[in-house]
Amino acid sequence: MTKADFELIVHERQGMVYSIAYNFFRNAGVAEEVAQDVFLQLYENRNAVQVGPHCVAWLRRTTIHRCIDTGWRSSLQHEVQLERLPDIPAECSEDDPLLMDKLGRLIASLPEKPRSVLVLRYGEDMDVAEISSALQMPSRTVWSHLQRATALIREKVTLHLKEYTNESVRTRSS
Repeated sequence: MTKADFELIVHERQGMVYSIAYNFFRNAGVAEEVAQDVFLQLYENRNAVQVGPHCVAWLRRTTIHRCIDTGWRSSLQHEVQLERLPDIPAECSEDDPLLMDKLGRLIASLPEKPRSVLVLRYGEDMDVAEISSALQMPSRTVWSHLQRATALIREKVTLHLKEYTNESVRTRSS
């Protein structure tokens, strides 16, 4: 990979790398650090990484692994307590940025591997085969992580909505 190839890859793929890291941590500063580390690692391994689809897969896999490593090294707390989440209105627009932020925080509360799979599936619009290849994980394991993560998110949202509804009823009764 030439210097020009490296610069082009950084220019074309920096958004993807940052997006994966941001969706993983929900923290712009950490996402920027991870993205810098990933591109530094790409530069250091530029002779081993081929330009094209191999490079994109390498960037995704490396970003997820760097996110997991960063989470382990630092004592960043990703668990979001349901009682700390703001109330969700009964009717929400699909384009509601606050709703998307709440959903992002719920995703950030998941364990690393299911979170990685969800970020790649819905944040990067990758299919199961692509995720399997990027994370070097069997397809069935990817499916399991997707199903479990989706069930956990549903459970957390349902629990929060029940608590919100019960609190609203108690407030009106008083």
